[in-house]
Formats: sequence, C-alpha cells, structure tokens
Amino acid sequence: MEKIDNIDDVLIRFNAFMIFEKGLSKNTVEGYDDDVAKLLRYAAATGKSVESVGLDDLHDFLAALHDVGISPRSQARIVSGIRAFFHYLKVEGYIDNNPARLLELPKIGRRLPDVLTTDEIDAIEAQCDTSTYDGCRNRAMIETAYSCGLRVSELVSLKISNLYIEEEYIIVEGKGQKQRMVPISASAIDAIKAWMERRGDKGIKNDDRDTLFLNRMGGKMSRVMVFYVIKDLCARCNIMKNISPHTLRHSFATHLLEGGANLRAIQQMLGHESITTTEIYVHIDRSFLREEILKYHPRNR
Repeated sequence: MEKIDNIDDVLIRFNAFMIFEKGLSKNTVEGYDDDVAKLLRYAAATGKSVESVGLDDLHDFLAALHDVGISPRSQARIVSGIRAFFHYLKVEGYIDNNPARLLELPKIGRRLPDVLTTDEIDAIEAQCDTSTYDGCRNRAMIETAYSCGLRVSELVSLKISNLYIEEEYIIVEGKGQKQRMVPISASAIDAIKAWMERRGDKGIKNDDRDTLFLNRMGGKMSRVMVFYVIKDLCARCNIMKNISPHTLRHSFATHLLEGGANLRAIQQMLGHESITTTEIYVHIDRSFLREEILKYHPRNR
C-alpha cells in the first residue's frame, strides 16, 4: 500500500483522473473537490488520516452533515464525490479496501422543477431592450437557451463556429466535453443574427473571438451573470416562481413533451445519458398525462 505523504498532491492527481480518465466536467470535479474537502476537515477534527477512515466514520460524517442542516439531496451529492475519491485511492493503491463502496445514498424525494409558460417567456423577452447592447444579447441568450434546451454552462460556452444557421442546427458541447447536435428555431436564429450585428460594439477579447455571447468587456459571460440577468427580467415581469437559467431548459423539455415529442428525442436533445433523467418531465404536467390516458387507454374509449 502506497503511503500518502502530501494530500494536496493526491487531490491534484485525483482531479486529473476525473477529467481525463472519467471524462467529467470541470464543474463536477470542482464539486467533488468541495465534497472531499468537507470529509478531510471532519477526519482531521476527529484525529483520522484519510487512509484510516472506515465505513463507520463515513456514517458519522453523514450524521454530522444532517445535524448541521445539510439536506438529503446535498448529502447525496457529497456521497457521490466521496465514493469517487475513495475509488481513486483504491485504484492507485493508497488503500486496500474502499470504505465508501457500501455507503448508501440518503433517500430523497423527486423534486419537480418550476416551468415557465410560453406567455411568461414572451414577457421576459419583451423586457429586453433590443436597441441596446445588453438587451439585444439577453434576448438572444434567452431565446437560444429556451429554443435548444441548453444548460447555462453550454450557453455561455457556445461557439460561433458551432452555429450552422443555414442548416438550422447547432453543435453543443455538454458534460464531459461530449458533443450533440440540436435543432435551433427560426426565432432563435433571428435573435442571434440581431445580436451578431451588435456583438463587436464593446470590443472583443482575443481569447473569446469564437464565443457567441460576450459581456460588456468583450469577454465570455459567466454563469452567475446569466443567472442575475434572468432573475432581474423575471422580477420586472412579476414572475414569482423559483427561476434560474436551468428553468428555461426545464421549460424546453416540458413544452416538447406537452406538444407530443418522443421522450427519446427529448433525451437526445437534452444530452441526458440515461432516459430516467429525462423521465422527470413526464411527472410535471398532470393535465397532459390525464389527456393522454383519456385518449389512448382502452377503458376510456
């Protein structure tokens, strides 16, 4: 068994393993780092080295998280990070047995996301003053996110070279740098074309010449900035729902399902590896489900 002399060096190699061997995104790896850091602080406080942590210690750690008010959903995410870390330690020979292998995820209920109606999305876009740099960009961002069902990280990283306007589709780089082809609506294309006419008004940084959406400094938009833009526009429309950039993605999938789109097609457009992730949208619109049952079930004919 190899001895851990410097835990920081191990964490650097763990990050590289997650990115290059497992193909995880930078955001996921950063989340795992935070999860492992919580465990390491707990272990240090109890006088344990990472090599000596056992299953009982991990159970005590989760109990401590519960005691300080960490939700079961957040605990489940932390367990995922810890499992990945101890798996890496086992693979690299730092430990003989993986104590996290038998660590169970806390039970969490399925939380249905808020969804915007088409009227609400239209109202949000109407708040964008397209005569200004910011307004023109914001309308294009919102219409593109909703039209294509993009994650916020995919939206801010969207490249001009991945826009195929004439063919009406875009190439999206998703989690783990996996690419997928997504159709884009005519309304989103029009909004992007209008933005492209204003895009160079504030100058463009050399590193971001291929980035579609830019901030006022001519650089790549941050995810946080997109969050604030959407929150501000929703506040102006008096929309009281719990809204984030991801709400546009949820709305995209829900509206497709309500319109009769195949669940597998929605899965491909969203970039979900598992159909079970996409199936959450089946639970959102009860009236739609009732209509489907009344229409297709033999007992209702």
